[in-house]
Amino acid sequence: MAKKESKKVKVVESTGGIKSYLEQSSELRTGLVLVLPLFLLYQLGVLFTGGIRNGVDFVTSGMWWAAQGSMAGYLGINAVIFAVFLGAVFAMKGKGLMSPRLWPAVFVESTIYAMFFGTAVIQLMSVFGLDATLAQGTGSVQELSLVQKLVLSLGAGLYEEVVFRLIGVGGVFWALGKVVGSWPKALRAVIAVVGTSIVFSAIHYVGSMGDAFTLGSFFFRFFAGILLAVLFYVRGFAVAVYTHAIYDIIVMVFKGG
Repeated sequence: MAKKESKKVKVVESTGGIKSYLEQSSELRTGLVLVLPLFLLYQLGVLFTGGIRNGVDFVTSGMWWAAQGSMAGYLGINAVIFAVFLGAVFAMKGKGLMSPRLWPAVFVESTIYAMFFGTAVIQLMSVFGLDATLAQGTGSVQELSLVQKLVLSLGAGLYEEVVFRLIGVGGVFWALGKVVGSWPKALRAVIAVVGTSIVFSAIHYVGSMGDAFTLGSFFFRFFAGILLAVLFYVRGFAVAVYTHAIYDIIVMVFKGG
């Protein structure tokens, strides 16, 4: 009898552990802490490559402009931002709002999602009878160095999730609630996800680093945006960021996209 009870306790503890991980890793404040290493790597990469950065990275663009090309100035701005962030983290310490120790598990989980992300998008497209043509990088992207590709991948994972999922989906959903609050939440969520995913896909064809437009690549990125939005809602900000960044690294570095 004691052995059976012991087994039950272990099962409950195991289930509780998984449930606790899922809840804590999806917490926004925890997510912000977990993506800090990626932010630091990206900022160092921008500095090392002489300013190459993701197209929607308005923050770094502003920092680069403010530094006026000065390495010391750029590092100083980063130091101030980092100090402010650490101060905020310290102020919330002990409130049960952050769990940085979850980083290894979140990284592994995100890597698994990233490995199957492209296949999932293709399957989703096939459901709607669409041609699952993977987006191919332009010559300018393919000619970038390994470090430049890594920097752009990290920036895409971080800033595109901030702009399109964290601010975009959340902002549109909030705005719809203020304007047409009588609409069902599910409808407002669908509009927010679909609308931001269209913009997310379209932004990849803008600027000197943009791809040549094809219908297949547009829909691929559109459905990728939808999956990332679902991942953001279900698993939280950090998992969405790392899944996006790792997937881009797989495509740009290992597949030469």
